[in-house]
Amino acid sequence: MINIGLAGTWHVHFEGYANEVSKNSNCKITALWDKDENSGTSSAAKYNCDYEKDLDTFLSRKDVDAIIVCSSTDLHKEIIIKAAKAGKHIFTEKVLCFNQADAQEVADAVKENNVKFTISFPWMSRSDFIWVKKSVDEGLFGDVTYCRMRNAHNGASGKWLPETFYDRKTCGGGAMMDLGAHSMYILNWIMGEPISVSSAFTNVMVDSVEDNAVTVMRYANGAIAVSETSFVSPNNPYEFELSGTKGTALMGGFLDKPCYNIGNGWVFPSLPVGRPGPMTQWIDSIMNGTESYYDIDKAVALSKTMEMAYKSII
Repeated sequence: MINIGLAGTWHVHFEGYANEVSKNSNCKITALWDKDENSGTSSAAKYNCDYEKDLDTFLSRKDVDAIIVCSSTDLHKEIIIKAAKAGKHIFTEKVLCFNQADAQEVADAVKENNVKFTISFPWMSRSDFIWVKKSVDEGLFGDVTYCRMRNAHNGASGKWLPETFYDRKTCGGGAMMDLGAHSMYILNWIMGEPISVSSAFTNVMVDSVEDNAVTVMRYANGAIAVSETSFVSPNNPYEFELSGTKGTALMGGFLDKPCYNIGNGWVFPSLPVGRPGPMTQWIDSIMNGTESYYDIDKAVALSKTMEMAYKSII
């Protein structure tokens, strides 16, 4: 049995993660910490666990083997480093940190203390992205020259995203830091890390952080990638486009079916089985001593790319 501690209730995905582990027969939620005592006590009552007001006390509990970090992002560094030093396994929401230096400090603590770490990069578990990654690696499209991913919703224009997601101090940014992170880690995975980036961020309905954003990335081999995101785009399905010297792949859009063309017309490929999701892999890694695919190095790479994006706003 893995005793789980819930570190923060701030993130919109908190209840999803808490519900997932509460239904897992290999897990038991034993304690919850949150800097907001009202939110902490009410959530602890909901999940029938103890509320701890003090973070250090929470992390020192013998009945906490592992923690799920759903605090505001600005607290990730402190919480995760302390947890690693306390020997607790760690699952965290993205992004890891706002910059590469802080992310690397976290990575060093995770590796030095040999704890199991997983970051929530769920799009990497999808069968369509596993297919396109494998196809790129096998050279189906030749040398990749261009890649674009758009991931957007109407959280601001539809007024359903929590106001806390517009706080620059706690979030580090807006649409790109949150929703755009999915595009960023997918592009890092498929294209590698960029050598330079340039971003255009605007404010349509939110003044404090960007709610409409594009980042263009350049690679050493001459390839270009684009990450697009928005909090003001209703009914906008994700879109993925990849071009290489031998052909093109398209995914998402209104068809929501992967297809490709390498000179013989458009083909709808058979997709592989999806990879187990981040939470499943994290629990398995703790129980079986394996390593999660959604590891600390991928987490650091996202923080590095995100820092570049925010430093290059035009």
